[in-house]
Formats: sequence, C-alpha cells, structure tokens
Amino acid sequence: MALPYFFEPTVAKSKALFELSEETSKHCIQVLRMRSGELLQLTNGRGGLYTASIAHEDKRHCTVTIESELQTPAPQKKISIAISLLKNTSRFEWFLEKATEIGITEIMPVICTRTEHARFRFDRMQQILIAAMLQSQQSWLPVLHEPVKLPALMKEAAQEQKFIAHCEENPKTPLHTIIPGASVLILIGPEGDFTPQEIELAQEYLFIPVTLGNTRLRTETAGIVAGTLLTIG
Repeated sequence: MALPYFFEPTVAKSKALFELSEETSKHCIQVLRMRSGELLQLTNGRGGLYTASIAHEDKRHCTVTIESELQTPAPQKKISIAISLLKNTSRFEWFLEKATEIGITEIMPVICTRTEHARFRFDRMQQILIAAMLQSQQSWLPVLHEPVKLPALMKEAAQEQKFIAHCEENPKTPLHTIIPGASVLILIGPEGDFTPQEIELAQEYLFIPVTLGNTRLRTETAGIVAGTLLTIG
C-alpha cells in the first residue's frame, strides 16, 4: 500500500527533524489519524522524495524524522505549453490538472487577441498543479507563470524548438512527425483560433506552424494532445 504523499517545498535531508505545515499536519493527524512511528512521503516539487516517520503528533505542528531521500532526475525534455486563458475557468483548470499528470514541465497562460478570459487566480491554479502532482505520484512540479500577452511571450521565447498550432489553411507540419528536442515550446490559441496577424508574427519569431490532426479541438483538449505528442515523441 502506498504511503501518504504530501508537498512540503522546504523539506531537505539536512533537517533530521522537520516540522510539517499546518495543512499537512492536520491532514496527517486529524484526517488520516496517523500516529508516532507511522511513515509518510514528502516531496519538495523539485525532484526530492523523502520518506519520513512521525516523531511528534500535533494537528498543527506535527514533527517528522527524515529517514531517507531519493532524488528524481529532472525530465530530459523540457516541454513548455503557452495556452490561451479560457472564459470557462473550470476547463482551464482541467487542462492544468491533466498537463501535470502527463509530465508537462512549464505552463504559460497567454492573452491573445480573441481570448475571453476570466480572472486568473494564481494561488488556486498552483494548488491544482500540486494536487495533480501528488495524485500522479510525481516529484517535479510544473512551473506556472502569470498570464502574459502573446507578443511579449513570442519575443522572449528562447526554447530550442518553437511551434504554433493553428487551424488556418496554411502549410503546417503534423506535430506527431516531429522529434522533440531538449527544450520545446508550443503555442495553443483561444477558441476562435489565433488571428492571421498573430500567426504571421509567430513565424517572424521562428515558430513553426503545426497541426494536431484532422479535427478541430477545444483549447484545453488541444493543449493536452500537443503535450502528449511532445512528451512521448
């Protein structure tokens, strides 16, 4: 049976004793009713996986002893997805959850010409990533950025490979035929797609136009399809 798994960003092997956050303490002692000597696992979201035992029971300030550490190597491929915000926040949150589960390393919400976006609550979105990382038993948390306007993102993009997925009837390369390198960024547009001007600007910044298939996908679905093709490619 898998040990209970929690996110503690400051956990480190050098701390023989470590005090859990109030939230984790409450979950361990009050919800799971764990007791002294019982084991749990902690991750710092940067590859560290720590096995610990409860040293002192307290629903607010539970203390654990770090028993062992395993450092998981960073993903060999850094897959970044820049995706338009959505008016339906729950659909954007679904994308964040699934992108984390499949191993996307960086998520950049963007504001495009046709973006109809609601308020972006960074803390809530970050918590969704953390929950998805724990649920999928990973120890690398995707990097989440604050929303940025599309032209600014294009200008600053420094990835080894850069792609833009769009639905215009222009020549495009099927994404599934591309072998991704060590650092990849793909742009996913809003419902209604990128404007022709945005597509032209992307090509000026050396983004390669790609297609994700023969059907027109919702924004969040396109993001997951693109991420899956790039992570398994």
